[in-house]
Amino acid sequence: MSLSHRREGPDRLYVITSGRSGGADQNLDAVTLIVAESAPTPGMQSEHARILNLCAGPLSVVEIAAHLGLPVTVVRILLTDLIDTGRVTARHPAPASPAYPLASPEVLEKVLVALHNL
Repeated sequence: MSLSHRREGPDRLYVITSGRSGGADQNLDAVTLIVAESAPTPGMQSEHARILNLCAGPLSVVEIAAHLGLPVTVVRILLTDLIDTGRVTARHPAPASPAYPLASPEVLEKVLVALHNL
Protein backbone atom coordinates (compact mmCIF):
# COMPACT_ATOMS: atom_id res chain seq x y z
CA MET A 1 0.00 0.00 0.00
CA SER A 2 1.39 3.39 -0.94
CA LEU A 3 1.95 6.18 1.52
CA SER A 4 -0.86 8.21 -0.05
CA HIS A 5 -3.32 5.43 0.81
CA ARG A 6 -2.13 5.42 4.41
CA ARG A 7 -2.39 9.20 4.70
CA GLU A 8 -5.85 9.27 3.17
CA GLY A 9 -7.29 6.61 5.45
CA PRO A 10 -10.79 5.20 5.33
CA ASP A 11 -12.37 8.43 6.61
CA ARG A 12 -11.05 10.45 3.65
CA LEU A 13 -12.10 7.75 1.17
CA TYR A 14 -15.57 7.76 2.75
CA VAL A 15 -15.81 11.51 2.19
CA ILE A 16 -14.53 11.30 -1.39
CA THR A 17 -17.22 8.77 -2.32
CA SER A 18 -19.96 10.34 -0.18
CA GLY A 19 -20.14 7.08 1.72
CA ARG A 20 -20.78 4.92 -1.33
CA SER A 21 -18.90 1.65 -1.37
CA GLY A 22 -20.45 -0.11 -4.32
CA GLY A 23 -22.85 0.27 -7.16
CA ALA A 24 -20.17 1.69 -9.42
CA ASP A 25 -20.46 0.91 -13.09
CA GLN A 26 -19.52 -2.74 -13.38
CA ASN A 27 -18.41 -2.19 -17.00
CA LEU A 28 -15.42 -0.18 -15.84
CA ASP A 29 -12.62 -2.69 -15.72
CA ALA A 30 -9.00 -1.76 -15.15
CA VAL A 31 -8.24 -1.19 -18.86
CA THR A 32 -11.37 0.75 -19.80
CA LEU A 33 -10.25 4.01 -21.36
CA ILE A 34 -11.73 7.24 -20.04
CA VAL A 35 -11.89 10.48 -22.04
CA ALA A 36 -13.03 13.87 -20.69
CA GLU A 37 -15.91 15.47 -22.56
CA SER A 38 -15.83 18.76 -20.64
CA ALA A 39 -13.60 20.92 -18.51
CA PRO A 40 -13.91 21.13 -14.73
CA THR A 41 -16.38 23.67 -13.40
CA PRO A 42 -16.12 25.87 -10.30
CA GLY A 43 -17.34 24.16 -7.16
CA MET A 44 -16.81 20.67 -8.55
CA GLN A 45 -15.40 18.03 -6.21
CA SER A 46 -11.61 18.25 -6.50
CA GLU A 47 -11.18 14.56 -7.43
CA HIS A 48 -13.72 14.92 -10.25
CA ALA A 49 -11.87 18.00 -11.50
CA ARG A 50 -8.53 16.18 -11.39
CA ILE A 51 -9.97 13.29 -13.40
CA LEU A 52 -11.27 15.69 -16.06
CA ASN A 53 -7.86 17.37 -16.28
CA LEU A 54 -6.05 14.02 -16.48
CA CYS A 55 -8.32 12.62 -19.16
CA ALA A 56 -7.82 15.22 -21.89
CA GLY A 57 -6.42 12.20 -23.71
CA PRO A 58 -7.54 8.62 -23.06
CA LEU A 59 -6.37 7.08 -19.79
CA SER A 60 -7.25 3.69 -18.35
CA VAL A 61 -9.08 3.35 -15.05
CA VAL A 62 -5.97 1.92 -13.40
CA GLU A 63 -3.80 4.79 -14.70
CA ILE A 64 -6.25 7.33 -13.28
CA ALA A 65 -6.17 5.53 -9.93
CA ALA A 66 -2.37 5.62 -9.95
CA HIS A 67 -2.26 9.35 -10.78
CA LEU A 68 -4.77 10.15 -8.04
CA GLY A 69 -3.20 7.78 -5.50
CA LEU A 70 -6.62 6.27 -4.82
CA PRO A 71 -7.88 2.68 -4.86
CA VAL A 72 -9.42 1.56 -8.15
CA THR A 73 -12.73 0.89 -6.40
CA VAL A 74 -12.94 4.53 -5.30
CA VAL A 75 -11.98 5.77 -8.77
CA ARG A 76 -14.72 3.62 -10.32
CA ILE A 77 -17.30 5.34 -8.10
CA LEU A 78 -15.98 8.77 -9.10
CA LEU A 79 -15.95 7.81 -12.78
CA THR A 80 -19.52 6.55 -12.58
CA ASP A 81 -20.53 10.00 -11.30
CA LEU A 82 -18.80 11.63 -14.27
CA ILE A 83 -20.25 9.16 -16.78
CA ASP A 84 -23.76 9.72 -15.39
CA THR A 85 -23.41 13.47 -15.93
CA GLY A 86 -21.88 13.11 -19.40
CA ARG A 87 -18.57 14.68 -18.38
CA VAL A 88 -16.53 11.63 -19.45
CA THR A 89 -17.02 8.72 -21.79
CA ALA A 90 -15.75 5.20 -21.31
CA ARG A 91 -14.23 3.30 -24.21
CA HIS A 92 -13.55 -0.36 -23.97
CA PRO A 93 -10.37 -1.26 -25.83
CA ALA A 94 -10.92 -3.23 -29.00
CA PRO A 95 -9.76 -6.81 -28.60
CA ALA A 96 -6.59 -7.54 -30.46
CA SER A 97 -7.14 -9.81 -33.40
CA PRO A 98 -5.26 -13.04 -32.79
CA ALA A 99 -2.33 -13.87 -35.02
CA TYR A 100 -3.69 -17.39 -35.17
CA PRO A 101 -7.28 -18.57 -35.09
CA LEU A 102 -8.51 -19.46 -31.61
CA ALA A 103 -8.40 -23.14 -30.78
CA SER A 104 -11.65 -24.99 -30.47
CA PRO A 105 -12.75 -26.25 -27.04
CA GLU A 106 -12.03 -29.82 -28.17
CA VAL A 107 -8.41 -28.98 -28.99
CA LEU A 108 -7.99 -27.16 -25.68
CA GLU A 109 -9.37 -30.16 -23.82
CA LYS A 110 -6.90 -32.48 -25.58
CA VAL A 111 -4.03 -30.16 -24.63
CA LEU A 112 -5.21 -30.14 -21.00
CA VAL A 113 -5.38 -33.92 -20.91
CA ALA A 114 -1.90 -34.15 -22.43
CA LEU A 115 -0.54 -31.75 -19.82
CA HIS A 116 -2.10 -33.78 -17.01
CA ASN A 117 -0.47 -36.92 -18.44
CA LEU A 118 3.02 -35.37 -18.26
